Amino acid sequence: MYKAGPLQKISPDVKVGEGTKIYDFVNLYGCEIGADSKVGTFVEIQKNSKIGDRCKISSHTFICEGVTIEDEVFVGHGVVFINDEFPRATAEGGALQTEADWTVSPTLIKRGASIGSGAVIMCNVTIGEKAMIGAGAVVTKDVPAGAVVVGNPAKALLKSVK
Repeated sequence: MYKAGPLQKISPDVKVGEGTKIYDFVNLYGCEIGADSKVGTFVEIQKNSKIGDRCKISSHTFICEGVTIEDEVFVGHGVVFINDEFPRATAEGGALQTEADWTVSPTLIKRGASIGSGAVIMCNVTIGEKAMIGAGAVVTKDVPAGAVVVGNPAKALLKSVK
């Protein structure tokens, strides 16, 4: 079991692989992080999300429930994942929504992909193996393996990289 430092908020249900480095000012709960990964400062990783082995999650990133990140993925600074297609604050009748009022929409980031700083990754997408997402891109649909996408909405710049 990973022993949290005094400036880390890590719930006891978090699974952390051997050799993983977690920096201060993080909020982790109900998630799984593989071996030999790095999680930067000011990162939140929510329940039911999974980070693979040898990943780098840079500072100020938000990984919400339902996100799966496979091995050897780079996530730049300030990347935001979204897990709700139709977010609302309240349910019918005006009461604040609870977990019962919405459904998590998953996201999958395949092995070796790279996501540039400031990117926004919408839900219900798969980013293929070794794909590259440009800084500030807004990914609204699946990205093929090896593709390079940029812009808002993200569009292919190159068909494939090595």
